[in-house]
Amino acid sequence: MTITDIRQQLSEKGLKITPQRIAVLEAIIKLNNHPSAENIIDYIRKNYPNVSTATVYKVLDALVDNELIKRVKTDKDVMRYDAILHAHHHLYCTKTDKIKDYFNDDLNHLLTNYFKKHRILDFEIADIKLQIVGKFKTPKKTAPKKRNILPKKA
Repeated sequence: MTITDIRQQLSEKGLKITPQRIAVLEAIIKLNNHPSAENIIDYIRKNYPNVSTATVYKVLDALVDNELIKRVKTDKDVMRYDAILHAHHHLYCTKTDKIKDYFNDDLNHLLTNYFKKHRILDFEIADIKLQIVGKFKTPKKTAPKKRNILPKKA
C-alpha cells in the first residue's frame, strides 16, 4: 500500500489527512504481524521522531473508530493492530506470540450459515472472527548420518 492509498483511505472516511495518521498507518502496514502499540511507537520514533506517544495512541483510536484498522487481542491481553479489513481469522502462537492471518472462504461460509440457522436471541452479529490458539511447529532439523569410522572387526 502506498502513501497515496493511505491518503485516499483517510479521505474516504472523512478524516483530515495528517502526517501523524499517515505515519501510524504506514507503520502498521510495514511492520506486518499485527504490531502492538509499542511496536508502532518504536517505528514512529525511528522514522518520525517529532510524533509523540500520546498522538500515536489517539491516532490508533481514531483509525479503529473509523474502521481503517482493527484491534486484535492476544491471550496475553496485549492489544495488536490489523490493517487487513476483509474477512479473515487469526492463528495465534502462544509460544512465540506471533499472529498469522488465516484466510478460508469455506470456514467463513460455514460460520455465517451456522449463525443464520442458530440465531442468538437479542443479539445482532456484525462480524465473526476466530482466533485459533496453538503453537506453530518448527521444522525438525535432520541430523547428519553418523559414519562408522572404526575399522570392522575381522
